[in-house]
Amino acid sequence: MLLLVVVCTVLAYLLGSIPTAIWYGEAYFGIDVRKHGSGNAGATNTFRVLGKRAGTVVLLIDAIKGWISTSLALMLYYGHIVDWNECQTLKLVFGFAAVIGHIFPVFSNFKGGKGVATLLGMVMSVHPEAALVCMVIFFVVFMSFNYVSLGAIIASLAFPILLVLRTFGKENDLVIVFGFMLFGMIVITHRKNIVRLMRGQENRIYLRKKKE
Repeated sequence: MLLLVVVCTVLAYLLGSIPTAIWYGEAYFGIDVRKHGSGNAGATNTFRVLGKRAGTVVLLIDAIKGWISTSLALMLYYGHIVDWNECQTLKLVFGFAAVIGHIFPVFSNFKGGKGVATLLGMVMSVHPEAALVCMVIFFVVFMSFNYVSLGAIIASLAFPILLVLRTFGKENDLVIVFGFMLFGMIVITHRKNIVRLMRGQENRIYLRKKKE
């Protein structure tokens, strides 16, 4: 069992490490997104540099790799290797490994994105109901202020708060702890964005063209 857990953790990290924005940009546009826009290898900068379609593709793939990585725990559960409680714990471990992989990808010199899309995929596997609410919160904030970073920070904070408030019933304490840990990770990876937000210098992204 220990060997399988280690193998799945490494596999989750490798899946998270897939630099979707970099590979997609180079394959279809001949552009390394790290050399344009904010220089970040994530979905937001892909939207900014390559457009809505490319950004959407990168966003979806990054979310899917987070979901698949987290769901590796289900293979161990349905294989009767772990029980349901252990499965829930391993979901957090594998999902966390995928998010770390996205932020520090082995395939691109350990310089990746900020982990938001991969975190979304993880949350979709761990707690789909809370994930859906957080997605709504993100879009409301984003559409209201046109700041992706602000939407991501508020939505990531909403996840553990929803669990603490028992919005969906009694929750696993470990899931709540990881929720706050992942919120802390989002804050750390967005620390420069937070400074720009406070200074009124953060870049806005508009899904619709601004009226002249």
